Order: sequence, then structure tokens, then C-alpha cells
Amino acid sequence: MPTSSASTTDSAKSASGGVQSLERAFDLLERMADAGGEVGLSELSASSGLPLPTIHRLMRTLVACGYVRQQPNRRYALGPRLIRLGESASRLLGTWARPYLARLVEETGETANMALLDGDEIVYVAQVPSKHSMRMFTEVGRRVLPHSTGVGKALLANTPAAEVRALLGRTGMPAATEKTITTADGFLAALDDVRRLGYAVDDNEQEIGVRCLAVSVPDSPTAAAISISGPAGRVTEEATERIVPVLQQIAQELSEALATQNPA
Repeated sequence: MPTSSASTTDSAKSASGGVQSLERAFDLLERMADAGGEVGLSELSASSGLPLPTIHRLMRTLVACGYVRQQPNRRYALGPRLIRLGESASRLLGTWARPYLARLVEETGETANMALLDGDEIVYVAQVPSKHSMRMFTEVGRRVLPHSTGVGKALLANTPAAEVRALLGRTGMPAATEKTITTADGFLAALDDVRRLGYAVDDNEQEIGVRCLAVSVPDSPTAAAISISGPAGRVTEEATERIVPVLQQIAQELSEALATQNPA
């Protein structure tokens, strides 16, 4: 039986040797996420360069599988089945990161954390505690607002200012301590410091007596940051000079491991 041209196009091998229709479907999901989670077919066609009939076929399949849903306004939104995949992937990312966090603890002596930006919130996905009797503890799965955390600053440092202001407008900026930054201008100034210094600091802003140092994980498949946290009496300015290069080195090694899909 002759194969239709549409079938041939969608099942053809890609230049990388994969299945072209799968690559296109995942590309569309990524584009939807970049657009805020909801788009129209014409927007997808314009951004991807694919013809509307091809996009319509792919989206119809994604809707049938539950990965995309069609809204009453005929636009398409990311579907609920992606939540389960995302949660599983976050847990796995945390598992992959643990050997690197353990090294961070060994080299700095302080509790090490990994966090992701999930919507407008920070979620902690992995932690290795310090061996000190006085140590910091953050429950894996805990969610906090970005403006009062070192990891939040690290994750938002390269986000356009307008987007940061919009996020802060949605979340508000409640004060966790008297040192919490509670204005958008103050937070944007702190992000300037992160870009200039190459690391972020939470100086008693989430909890009095606690200091955290954080850096983003370069080129992570999803925005991620690692940090150390400890008593302010140990995480001093002098200790910061020693700890930050270790943080940056381990973040780079974790990035490389994730890129090669062969974590330690």
C-alpha cells in the first residue's frame, strides 16, 4: 500500500537518526512552555517554521495522550500528564545531584542543597546535611518564595527585569525576617550583585542566624541552583571566599554530567 506524504513526513528519520515526529512534538512542547504554557496553532507555526497541518496532527496526538489540552478559546495548553513526568524528573535530578552535594559538604563542611524554579516558587529537590551538630535542615519538597533565598536570586539573576517584577507582583514580597528584601527595586539590585559577583547570598533573609551561598547550575536541562547553608558564625565573609570557588566548580561538574547524561 502506498504511504501518504504526510505519514512519510511525520515518521521520517531526523538528521540525528531519531524519529522526526517525536523531535517535532517535543520541540512544540518546549515552545509552549517558553510561551507561558498556552499558545495558538498560528503562533507555533510562526515560531517553529512547521506548516499548520503538521502542527495540527502533532497537537491532536498530544491532546489524545493528555500532554496537551485544548482550551475553550481553541488555544492549546500544556496538559496535566506532564505534571507527573515533571515531578518524577525533578526527583531523579535530585538523585543525580546527591553525589555532588555530598562532595560539597565534604569540602565546605556545611549543608548542601539543590533547588529548582517551579512556576513562581523555589522547590528544594535534594539535600545532604552537614556533619556538624549545629546544622541547617531544609525538607526536600519544601517550597519557598524566591525573594528571600540565595537559590532564588541565583535562579532569577539572568531573567529580564520585567519578568522578575511580574513574578514578584504575583507572589508578593512578605518579610520572613527583618533583613528580607521587600521591594522589587531592592531585589533587582541584589540580582545585579549576583551577576557581578557570580554567586548569590541569603544573609539572614530567610531565617535569622543563617547564611546561604548559591550559584546556578550552568546549562541545566531545567533551571537549577545549588547552595550551602550554615550558621552565620561559620559562613562568614572569610569563609565565603573559600566556599564560592568550590560551589562554582561543583556546579560546573554537575552541569557537564547532566549534559552527557552520565551523572556520577
